[in-house]
Amino acid sequence: MATTLPILTPGQQPPPPAPDRARSPGRLLDSHGRCIQDVRLSITDRCNFRCIYCMEPGDRFLPKMELLTLDEYTRLVSILLELGIRTLRITGGEPTLYPELDTLIERIGKLDLDDIAMTTNGSNLDLQRLEAWHSDGLRRITFSLDTLREERMRTITRSKTSVQDVLGATRLAREAGFPRPKVNAVIIRGINDDEVVDFAGLARDEDLDVRFIEFMPLDSSRAWNRDHVVDADEMLRNIQDQYELKSHENANPHSTSMNWTFADDAPGRIGMIAPVSRPFCGACNRLRITAEGRIRPCLFSHEEWDIRSMLRSGSSNEAVARAIVDMAWTKQAGHGIDQTDFVQPERTMSAIGG
Repeated sequence: MATTLPILTPGQQPPPPAPDRARSPGRLLDSHGRCIQDVRLSITDRCNFRCIYCMEPGDRFLPKMELLTLDEYTRLVSILLELGIRTLRITGGEPTLYPELDTLIERIGKLDLDDIAMTTNGSNLDLQRLEAWHSDGLRRITFSLDTLREERMRTITRSKTSVQDVLGATRLAREAGFPRPKVNAVIIRGINDDEVVDFAGLARDEDLDVRFIEFMPLDSSRAWNRDHVVDADEMLRNIQDQYELKSHENANPHSTSMNWTFADDAPGRIGMIAPVSRPFCGACNRLRITAEGRIRPCLFSHEEWDIRSMLRSGSSNEAVARAIVDMAWTKQAGHGIDQTDFVQPERTMSAIGG
């Protein structure tokens, strides 16, 4: 990575203890009253893409010995389940590069979670593997795809993976039994903002759930500025110039996306994830864990807490759980991207885990 975030470990600078009322089993609370029930678990910081809004070609990965082991990931998820976590998303880097991914899905699929999902760039999938994951308990897959133009795909990802490779993977996922795949597209002014309507057409043609994401300040080059952001209202206006939409209410109060379907009842759905122009921090129920075992209460945290040292030092599950409760308590009220004193995190999205 371009820079290294100072690690605050419980032994060095422990998080402030959560009050006793927040320490009861199954209640993972932050200091703003939000109940944490969703975890984003990164299982690798490695990626075969170098997307321009995330990584630079020269960025380095962590030594493998610093990443959690399969047993440590499994143990940590089991502890989180006891603390009330109900949903889990496997992230990276690119999670399909993790050599023990199949075994990890098989293990956590046996746990009593309401939902297990994964985000992938779709470059390393085949039908047999997808069918095995679905059988083992993986319930949803989200694909990252930021352009529908092959030359632009190479420019954005700095890879040889084609648009058709990713679209083919979404079709294989459906064939393997997964529900309507989600496709996440990060929209950047001057890069791919001229494709918003094309992506809406893709949702109709392929019966996909296409979600447009505002460009966030998580890039390794630290080139982000507000002028590069195409806000959700602008994207929605452009789509509505071509297609009539109707609002689709999301039953999940913690959902990050605002959703629409097509008024003519065509297949597919449109979603807007607008962390810059319409922050949804007040309803956030997430905790993020990096591949080397650092807990980040917020995507834009400037503090993170080491749980790996406890997993490797003989700490009991009860002690680890108490530490996680205290770490969750430090979750900030919001990210403050549009505030003048906002400071971009040192970590990129690939190192944090989306």
